Amino acid sequence: MKKFAFLLILLNISFAFAQKQVSGVVKDNSGNTLPGVNIVEKGTQNGVSTDTDGSYKIKVKDGATLVFSYVGFNKVERATTEAIINVVMSEEGGQNLNEVVVTGTRTAPRSNTTSALPIDVLSSKDLTSTGQATFDKALQYKIPSFNTVQTPVNDATSLLDPYEIRNMGPSRTLILINGKRKNLSSLLYVQTSPGRGETGSDISAIPTDAIEKVEILRDGASAQYGSDAIAGVMNIILKKNTNGPSVTMRSGMTSEGDGEMIGISLNNGSEVGEKGFINYTVDFSKVNLANRPGKVDAAGEAADFGASLADVQSFLALKPDAGNINGSPETAAAKFLVNGGFGLSDDTSLYYNAAYVYKKVNSFANYRTPYWRTLADYPFLADFFGNGTAASYKGYVPTFTGDLNDYNATLGYKAVKNGWNTDASITVGGNSQTYSVENSFNRSDIQDEDGNNVYLENSPITFKPGGTSFNHIVGNLDISKNLSDKVSIGFGSEIRTETFEVTEGDKASWDGIGADSFAGNRPENSGKWNRYNLGAYFDLAYDVTEDFLINGTLRYEDYSDFGGATVWKISSRYKFLDDKITFRGSVSTGFRAPTLHQIYTQKAQYSFVAGQGIQVSGIINNVSPQARILGVPQLDAEKSTNITVGFGAKPSKNFSLTVDYYNIKVKDRIVLGDRQDTQFGNIAYFSNSFDSRTAGLDVVTNYSNILLGEGKLGFNLSGNVTFQNERISPVTNNSFGATLDALMFTSRPETKWILGANYEIGKFGFSLNNTYFGKSTFKQDGMNANLRTEFTPKIVTDLGVTFSATDKLTLALNVNNLLNVLPEWNFKAENAAGVAILNDPAQVKTQSNLITFNQRYSQMTYDGYHFSQLGTMFNLSLNYKF
Repeated sequence: MKKFAFLLILLNISFAFAQKQVSGVVKDNSGNTLPGVNIVEKGTQNGVSTDTDGSYKIKVKDGATLVFSYVGFNKVERATTEAIINVVMSEEGGQNLNEVVVTGTRTAPRSNTTSALPIDVLSSKDLTSTGQATFDKALQYKIPSFNTVQTPVNDATSLLDPYEIRNMGPSRTLILINGKRKNLSSLLYVQTSPGRGETGSDISAIPTDAIEKVEILRDGASAQYGSDAIAGVMNIILKKNTNGPSVTMRSGMTSEGDGEMIGISLNNGSEVGEKGFINYTVDFSKVNLANRPGKVDAAGEAADFGASLADVQSFLALKPDAGNINGSPETAAAKFLVNGGFGLSDDTSLYYNAAYVYKKVNSFANYRTPYWRTLADYPFLADFFGNGTAASYKGYVPTFTGDLNDYNATLGYKAVKNGWNTDASITVGGNSQTYSVENSFNRSDIQDEDGNNVYLENSPITFKPGGTSFNHIVGNLDISKNLSDKVSIGFGSEIRTETFEVTEGDKASWDGIGADSFAGNRPENSGKWNRYNLGAYFDLAYDVTEDFLINGTLRYEDYSDFGGATVWKISSRYKFLDDKITFRGSVSTGFRAPTLHQIYTQKAQYSFVAGQGIQVSGIINNVSPQARILGVPQLDAEKSTNITVGFGAKPSKNFSLTVDYYNIKVKDRIVLGDRQDTQFGNIAYFSNSFDSRTAGLDVVTNYSNILLGEGKLGFNLSGNVTFQNERISPVTNNSFGATLDALMFTSRPETKWILGANYEIGKFGFSLNNTYFGKSTFKQDGMNANLRTEFTPKIVTDLGVTFSATDKLTLALNVNNLLNVLPEWNFKAENAAGVAILNDPAQVKTQSNLITFNQRYSQMTYDGYHFSQLGTMFNLSLNYKF
């Protein structure tokens, strides 16, 4: 008995000596500590949880492995080779910036520099450091291949600016939120400006403070994600931190003293029970009008409007800008977003996110001068827009008010069983826009049965032109598994239903000519349309060796309104020198279904016609009786072929470089053609008009943690160079002239580079960002065919300073466009005839008046410019963490 007891004591002593204590801190990839993380000794029931500051202690057997798990985050395993093990956990659907990315693959995530596809990753800090008021404008100064401009003629476009990746238009970039498809906007861009004939998601509606990071896949991905992913995919990953609230207050203004901005946002996160979390953001902002009108040319005005030069000069003496209001409209926005999840068990969890955004925008049409809308033609205007006398009438400016509502929500379920990962979700989303026009009238000469004018002197001056709405419901099922160390598979399906609606305006807004400046939606052009599609994919990744990967994806989708499409993708990468160098490439086919907006939009449109002022024209849709009479074919899907070849290098922890060549061919590209004179008037329509090719090079390089004095210095250089962007086949089924050709293919910068530097020392942080916008070329409507316009290259410099006063309080000052750089353009001759025009100042002035509406839009021309700027802007923000 004594021997037995002695043996037990020896065993206990032996066991005690076989154990050791491990401690550390667990954080997320933003550096926030994670309380409540489950830590288990693998293969046992021995476990602990992190406390409120993310720290833990646990006794484990020698040689044990710790498993870290937390709802909404990927599991992490660490061998207990050291006594202190600090862990950074990455969100599901996200990644540590220097570790893995998930966008662009349906199987195992790969590291960024060793991935088979080019992917940009931006943290929330990267976005806020730009000092830009909205998410889309922050991307403009961080991603070289991303471009967005504020259109010179606002009306409905003032609600959201068109954007594009690789010069492909907004319709060809798929937007995801936490990996799920975001709804499109209901707005179809119809003006002669970038994005014409297309629609995109309203990314400006997403509050920046709610974003953890953004992954931008610069490669065709229709096989993985479906329609719209021809140019790439943007995956916006929401915050999951649970370490309490933080408040950010923002204010700013331009150096001209206008465009005042004020905003406040609250981001808060907390645990829910033992295995759940919730993070939410509330954001309110108001931006005042910033006006940048040009000085109007009297001779050009007199010629265009058939007025006496003396009358024009008399008015311009009072209003040199002819009363025009041209710049950034007044905008108010309220944004709400929530992201959360909770664990049902160790292997199952529910997740959810939802967002609602309301925006109200006030903008203006072109000022109707007294020599444009004259008292001789409309004597009652003195009563409408004056005090009843001829001397009091000074013209009028119609106002445009847009109300936008945008929402999206996802509810999903994740489970892991026998190594199979299952993700099932349902997503709903929608966007609606309603419009109001004030300070206008209906100038239609229509009489009632008694012979009295219905409009003219009896016209209302306030109108409700109607609006548009779009919504979708998306169901996703995604399943994946690592079958072995070499093979992983993923497969799934998607069902999506979409609804597009055009809301009829009040009769006065559309009857006859309709409201002067923005005609309402006519009854015959209004309605509701719906379609659905089913999709399925299979993804296989094979690690031939530890360094050599091949990934293939096959997808089939079937649309209820035009049939099916099968697309595929093959990508590969080879890495060597201990993962320091990676060669990668992909070949894929893709498709883009015509949007319901493109299929069913039919409307009257007010547009500037060079030398003729504002004229009314129209758009007919492809399923209308008018289209059948004109022989316009119905729309089919675009098809694409994408080739990407590049390499990534990470020779050291602090330096990385990626270079990627891309070549995108789009067949049967859908465009809104030129206006044509037909039996139905001056109209335009959509068609699958031609094939195009876009090719270029993306470069991204970073060098960080350079010791300089007591601080650390970092540099980043990224650029996009366009080698080819042009139509490669004859135009069919439509009219597509030089103006639209230039608008689509040469109006974006040929090259764009961003050189940034940041320096952190003590409580201070400094950033200097230089964005180079290369040359762009226009062929504006009405301009002599022997000329073109070129926007000269410009560098916009942004300065940022942050001061961490305490652990909780941070102040930031951003001076955007420090050197007050503005777009600048010049005429260029196409030939000898063009040279002759440029040698004649009178002809140059005439041409300049034609494309700027007599200098109203002297900075950008009526058809836009290569980058939008209001000049120097000062922004100050204060962030306080409770």
